[in-house]
Amino acid sequence: MNYQVIYFSRKGSTKKIADAIASELKIEAEDVKNATLDDSAFVFLGSGNYGGRPGKEMITFIEENDFNNVALFGTSGGGMGKEVEEMEKQLHAKNVTVVDRFFCKGKFGLINRTKPNDEDITEAKKFAKKLLNILI
Repeated sequence: MNYQVIYFSRKGSTKKIADAIASELKIEAEDVKNATLDDSAFVFLGSGNYGGRPGKEMITFIEENDFNNVALFGTSGGGMGKEVEEMEKQLHAKNVTVVDRFFCKGKFGLINRTKPNDEDITEAKKFAKKLLNILI
C-alpha cells in the first residue's frame, strides 16, 4: 500500500508531527502547497489550528480532492484538536471515512514553546505504526 502525509504548518509544529509520521512510513511528508494527491495512497492529512480551524490551504485541498479513507493529525496551542474536528466534518460531508486521528499541543507565541516535544513525536510515530499494522 502507498501512503502520503500531507500537512499545512505556519510555524513548524505540524510539520514536526508530519515528519514523524512520514519517517515511520519511510516516506517524505509533503507541504499541502506542493502536494499532488496519489489516488492509490492512504492519506494522512494534518494542519495547525488557526482560529479554531485548519489552515485555509488545507481546507481548499480537502474541497478540491477526492479521498478514500484518511487519518488526520493536528497541533494547536490548546491541544484540543479543533482543527482535526473541522477537517473531519469537511471530509464526512464528502462521505470520506476518517480511520483515526491524532493531535497534540503545538507552539503558539510564548505558549508551549517546547511543543511538540520528544514525547509528542514518539506518540505521533506510534499513531503511524498502529495504522500501518491495521492497514496492512
